[in-house]
Amino acid sequence: MTDMLENSFDAVLQGERIAVLEGDLAALKGRVDGAFLSGQRPALDGVKGGAVDPARAAFVDRYLRQGLEAGVELKSFSGASGASGGYAVPREIDQVIDSTLKAISPIRSIANVVRTGSAGYRKLVSAGGIVSGWASETGARAETGTPSFNEVAPPSGELYANPAASQAMLDDAQFDVEGWLAGEISREFAAAEGAAFVNGNGADKPKGFLTYTATDEADGARAFGSLQYVASGAAGAFAANPQDRLIDLVQSLRAPYRQGASFVMNSATLAVIRKMKTSDGAFLWQPSLSAGQPASLLGYPVVEAEDMPDIGADSLSIAFGNFHAGYVIAERSETSILRDPFSNKPFVHFYAVKRIGGAVANSEAIKLMKFAAS
Repeated sequence: MTDMLENSFDAVLQGERIAVLEGDLAALKGRVDGAFLSGQRPALDGVKGGAVDPARAAFVDRYLRQGLEAGVELKSFSGASGASGGYAVPREIDQVIDSTLKAISPIRSIANVVRTGSAGYRKLVSAGGIVSGWASETGARAETGTPSFNEVAPPSGELYANPAASQAMLDDAQFDVEGWLAGEISREFAAAEGAAFVNGNGADKPKGFLTYTATDEADGARAFGSLQYVASGAAGAFAANPQDRLIDLVQSLRAPYRQGASFVMNSATLAVIRKMKTSDGAFLWQPSLSAGQPASLLGYPVVEAEDMPDIGADSLSIAFGNFHAGYVIAERSETSILRDPFSNKPFVHFYAVKRIGGAVANSEAIKLMKFAAS
């Protein structure tokens, strides 16, 4: 009897286990079929579902499904304004920044540039004065004159810039801010020093060659440091046969200096000269025939310097000379840029400085044209 009861109990337990297993299999099959029917892949083994967000559930059940706005925080999202989402819209910024080009004076390229070790640069210029004499084979030799010297001390000053940028700007900008600032500083320095080489007054800056005393006296007759000018023949304009006046300007420069000489004028003056023709219809101005070579006027190169004045009454609008012999540029060193993130937090300053001077070294090597009757 006992054995029969035990066998019956075992059968019941085995039947229950089979029923439970069959129920589990059916439930699992239903979940898998439902996943495939809904277009979703069944979850992989070990993947745990995330917890349900109450706020999200309330938003879905109350607002999206039932249209109830009570208790639901509503916000508009638009790219039209920054606060409504416009800040999140990606913006394409060109990493190369275009800038308006500045006219940079090319005087440095034709002048004599000297690197100095200190600010006190001096240059001695011999004014001649040696006197020679003739004598017989046994005749006495008298003492001759000795040369005289003139000292040229180019006025100098410090050219500086000190722009600032926030650290966040440097970190987040889509372009190289530091490289861009360095390029802007170098271009601005080139334009500023070029203007000083032409029109600088010598007060904490170079002295421009147009600020020296101009006279119509020839070499040897005028005072040292003054420049000779040739009159155009009319106030604020060229007289008849302007090519004759230009030839007079060229020939006023002595032959030793004409080797390497060039014309210097701005584009407005050059536009007037480019229209000039000889009696047989040939243009005085000749374009360059090869790349890298400047155009020529009467066989000499023409350098455009926008700091030269336009043609006007008594203006010194054209210069002709050997600027390598006539004008000296003394600079202490190249432009130095100091990155300073400490002085004015959270801004980073870029302090750039350049010490430079300039002056006329040989007043016989540069001639000017004055637009006046005489």
